[in-house]
Amino acid sequence: MGLITSEAWSDVLVILAIIIGSIFLLKTLVTLYAKKTYYSWLSNPSTPLDVDAFVDTATNPPKYFKIWFMQKMSVGDRKPSNETVKLGSAESPHVKGLQVTERSEARTGSKNQPSADLVELGLMEKTEDGTSKPLVIGTIRMGFGHHRIAYAACSWALNADEDLKLSGSDSGRSTYFHDLLNIDSPEADLIKATDAAYSKMSRITSNIGGVVEKLWGSLMLSGDGDALRISGLTAVHLRPLFKDLPLDTPIIATHCYVALAAVSAGFTNVVNLVIDNHAQWFVVVPGCLNLVQGPVNYQNFLKMGVDSANIQLAGHWIPRDLVLNIPDDCQRRIARATSATFKPRRILIPVGGAGAQRKFICQYVKSLAPLIHKKKVQLFLNAGDHVHMKAAFQEVLAEIGLEGKYDNVNSTEGVHAFRDNLLAGAEPKSVVTLFSFDDYFPAVATTDILSRVADVLACKPSELAFYPVPKLMIRRVGDHEQYSALRAAELGDGTLEAREISDCNRYMDLFVNGHELLEQMNTSIIENNKQGVYDGCKNAIKAALDRI
Repeated sequence: MGLITSEAWSDVLVILAIIIGSIFLLKTLVTLYAKKTYYSWLSNPSTPLDVDAFVDTATNPPKYFKIWFMQKMSVGDRKPSNETVKLGSAESPHVKGLQVTERSEARTGSKNQPSADLVELGLMEKTEDGTSKPLVIGTIRMGFGHHRIAYAACSWALNADEDLKLSGSDSGRSTYFHDLLNIDSPEADLIKATDAAYSKMSRITSNIGGVVEKLWGSLMLSGDGDALRISGLTAVHLRPLFKDLPLDTPIIATHCYVALAAVSAGFTNVVNLVIDNHAQWFVVVPGCLNLVQGPVNYQNFLKMGVDSANIQLAGHWIPRDLVLNIPDDCQRRIARATSATFKPRRILIPVGGAGAQRKFICQYVKSLAPLIHKKKVQLFLNAGDHVHMKAAFQEVLAEIGLEGKYDNVNSTEGVHAFRDNLLAGAEPKSVVTLFSFDDYFPAVATTDILSRVADVLACKPSELAFYPVPKLMIRRVGDHEQYSALRAAELGDGTLEAREISDCNRYMDLFVNGHELLEQMNTSIIENNKQGVYDGCKNAIKAALDRI
């Protein structure tokens, strides 16, 4: 084979230049198209949601192709609707005094019909008297976290008169639980598709582990300015779920999509409860008050460029019952830990709403078998409403010789009775109690209810990392959660993240064979409580009322 001549090389270089030039030209044209489309989306329909000004395009310029591509993946060619979804409400069957919203009229082509006891909201027609303005706790049932925080906020809202010493026109407000997924609508369908994809990926990556889990974790850290821009464009599609409410209604949002949709619809009193302990643009919202749980997160958001007028430090998002009983519950745990007669350590292990971590949690339960058989540990396993997790727990319990030797609680009433018996000084009937449900609410509420009588809450560092109960922080799902574990460890009410079963077992050895760590954690919780660390939801309600 002969050598390539100089003329041939020239032809090759020309061809390469043409290819590279064509690629550059195509990229330029695609970017220009994406940019034009992005600004057309911003102007039609017009909205007070100004993400670009909030993020600061000088330091965080839009990546137009990324925004265009992700938005197309999210909503396709769908156009934002100007319709109003008429709302009604019915009292919650689970929380006394709480009104739950849903669609008040049958949706064309839908099998869902309004509840028989539904009352049309009609808030737009009510007087301007402050007593008629409700508190709306807005959320989206994506996993358990956002719902858990919303119910925590509701617990304080329902008791605001007593806790905040309200009187006159400031008192007697109704509280509405506004779960966007509960409103039968195309908007809810859009959210469900997004949630299904996220939950599936969380389960798959957690169970596979390794490089796949690491890649998914890194994606959870990449909530940059473009992620907020994309979320804002998607949230515009959710405005019909708010348009039946007066624009001065206080909206307390426990999901950034809720806050984004409310601001884009023109609401003037929106309070966004920021999740996690990792500062990223994706979780804060322009045009509202963003509240964070910890000082490091607060500092990082300020450093990123969030205006101090848009962000405040509030404290942790914790249910009222847990906060009010901190002194008694911690003293009871200390007494159990330091008792001259050994008391089994009560370990509460919940499963998240996405149903991830099945493999790791089952391995952890299996590793506890020697302690269970020696009656040094009592297990409270909350499978939630996940059929696959209930089956997985049953399988591992049979494997360690406990088939048919554990109790099963499957109702909210049963959970309360179980907790109340332990508060009265009784012991569980069995060394292991499995909690499993057909409904969503008890799946979420059970962990809150049982936290009062658990010695240790063994959970991934999600929203539960902020709870006032000694915590064993097990393997995370998404790298953003590692910072919540750090918050718990620095406050002294939880461990550092235990990523391997051997790490979990070392902590269990400290919990079971000594009292020092449990005593220290409970003492820290008592002291943190005196400083208002766990008063976040109370402060959020006050902030919303102060802005009326």
